[in-house]
Amino acid sequence: MIKSAFAVLATAPLFAGAAMAGPYVNVEANSGFTGSNYSGTNIDTHVGYEGALGESAAWYVQGGATIVAPDGGASDTVPSGKAGLSAGLTDQLSAYGEVSFVGSGVAGVDRSYGTKAGLKFTF
Repeated sequence: MIKSAFAVLATAPLFAGAAMAGPYVNVEANSGFTGSNYSGTNIDTHVGYEGALGESAAWYVQGGATIVAPDGGASDTVPSGKAGLSAGLTDQLSAYGEVSFVGSGVAGVDRSYGTKAGLKFTF
């Protein structure tokens, strides 16, 4: 029963319309490089919820675990999450922002935080 419910939840975003608000599953891999030197990959495995804010804005919040896999080091699974907003400023211009965190999983090592902000112009 639980596996069936999770399967439905995982596939719901594939069939959802653009205006639909609700739960989703997001799996995202982020790899790091300095020049040609690979430093590792973080894989976010999140469950989230999104919704509209009026006619031209939206929000989302998601959380779960991140698998931290440094190059040549031991992998670890740590808590993580993100929250963000987007807003249409004109018919062609929108703004967005996001805050995020990833736990360290190591006693005495601080959790890391991130921010993202930008503008998107469509043609």
